[in-house]
Parts: sequence; structure tokens; C-alpha cells
Amino acid sequence: MDKTRYYVSVQAKTITINQGDAAYELEIDATQDDVERLKQLFNNMDHNDFVSGFRTVLGISMPYHLDEPNDRYDNNIKDVYRMLHNLGTAETKQHIREMHILN
Repeated sequence: MDKTRYYVSVQAKTITINQGDAAYELEIDATQDDVERLKQLFNNMDHNDFVSGFRTVLGISMPYHLDEPNDRYDNNIKDVYRMLHNLGTAETKQHIREMHILN
């Protein structure tokens, strides 16, 4: 499959094909299947974030390290960065290495 350059913002959970369409942090070269998988990972992040936030509104709290939705969110964001590292340009790979998120 052919790869296309995409511009990704993890913070905003956006993936754009045109560099000027939105703010972005990282550049990747990906197939359409890769983009769909990344979108699914972003959706999972949103879901886990919602579950954690909803529990907070209800007044249900627990230590962060014992909180399963937080663990899922942490694992999911590592999956996102792992995928971005694998698909990333040299600059993207360097940036992710410097973040030490995959260690």
C-alpha cells in the first residue's frame, strides 16, 4: 500500500493530510489502514478519559496507580506514541525518543 504524509496532533487527536489545516506536533508516513488504526486509538483515549472524568463527577476517587481506566489510558497513549514512532519521520522519531514515553 502507498503511504501518504500526515500531520498529527496527539493533544487534539487530529490527523490531517494538509499541513496547514490544523496545528500539529508530529509528521508520519502512513497507509489508510494505519490512519484508521490511529483514529481507533484516539477514540479509545477519549473513552478512557470520559470514564475517568465521569467517575470524578460522581465523586468516586481512588489512587491513580489503582485506577483501571487510568491504566488503560496510559497504556493506550503509549500505543499511540509507539505507532507514531514506527510511522514517523526522522524528526518525529527523535521527538518521541526525547519524550522518554516508550521507556
